[in-house]
Amino acid sequence: MLAKELERAGIPTAHITAMTPVALGVSSIRVVQGKEIVSPLGNAKMDQPTEKALRLEIIGEALKALQTQVKGSTLFQSNKPKD
Repeated sequence: MLAKELERAGIPTAHITAMTPVALGVSSIRVVQGKEIVSPLGNAKMDQPTEKALRLEIIGEALKALQTQVKGSTLFQSNKPKD
């Protein structure tokens, strides 16, 4: 997996995915909870302003993950409801 190789090279990565059990199972280091499998950073059922806010929230969580020192696989997710 590319994220693991980048981490090994000393480059922090954040793996954004809706399939967090899989990402944690393959030992991704910083796993960020996405929304949907086909669109981890969006939700087609939302109106555009609400979806934009969702995207910004997930990206913000990924940026927080990149700044966090971790040992082993760690899940980052927002406390806000996504729907």
